[in-house]
Amino acid sequence: MLDLFPADFDRDRLGSGLQELREKRIYVGTSSWKYEGWLGMLYDRANYENRGRFSKMRFDQECISEYSQFFPTVCVDAGYYRFPDERYLEKLIRQVPSDFVFTWKITDEITLRRFPKLPRFGERKGELNPNFLNADLCCQSILRLLESYREQTGPLIFEFAEFRLSDFRGCDDFLEQLDHFFSSLPSGWSYAVEIRTEEFFTAAYLALLARHRVAHVLSQWSYMPEVNEQLNQPNISTADFKVARFLLRRGRSYERAVQLFSPYRETKEVNEPARAAARSLIFDLPQKDGKPIFCYINNRLEGNALNTIWSLRTW
Repeated sequence: MLDLFPADFDRDRLGSGLQELREKRIYVGTSSWKYEGWLGMLYDRANYENRGRFSKMRFDQECISEYSQFFPTVCVDAGYYRFPDERYLEKLIRQVPSDFVFTWKITDEITLRRFPKLPRFGERKGELNPNFLNADLCCQSILRLLESYREQTGPLIFEFAEFRLSDFRGCDDFLEQLDHFFSSLPSGWSYAVEIRTEEFFTAAYLALLARHRVAHVLSQWSYMPEVNEQLNQPNISTADFKVARFLLRRGRSYERAVQLFSPYRETKEVNEPARAAARSLIFDLPQKDGKPIFCYINNRLEGNALNTIWSLRTW
């Protein structure tokens, strides 16, 4: 087993290095932030104690403030599971600096083609989603609320869970619906698409995104090509910014990663190809095309996202 915390990990040095990158329009952060496994590493436990006892409620509600002292951005994974509300947004935004950037995952109410057979979907389990790619719903339930916080809103990620191929007449069917969807959305936002069905990762898909100036999310995921392979695809850059999310080792399920790595206190394995791809995105590509980059690391890639990001440093 690897060391619990690398002996040289220093959150202040990390923060300084990430700030230097931010000044170059390179935003490096994590996927979500409410991890108790980071206490004593990124978070000071004393900040979340009440009468000497750790308060999970205080931690969940307030740790974004401490996170934002060291990171310039975060991906709000919770956005995938429910629509944001004004009270939540206001409380979140007022805890962070004015130049902090939130990248949002758009709720699955818009991106699921068919509802999974999970308890949270109730009677809708297994049914086709009538709100799939509903542009009006996206505008009214998400964009309208984010408008007041536009300066701190980064990419808006439409994550499409792995499709059943039988749910479409083919890849072209999906692309036609995606084309109509982005044609119906207002301009001026940084839209991005994360697909998880390798068969749909085609030249036609990239061309469609490019027409709408929508970014393809370079996603390290169970059923997608490695990010370094995606980077070598012709015309992979489809927008005036880039987004990458390093989530899972290829071939490993989400459930297995949770089982292996939770509660995310330590690095349990090293994924060197993913690290190499992240280094290339952060330190090499910006010098070539000058496009802003948003790069997010997940605990379930190696066991601890903080350690993974620390390993990428050049400072």
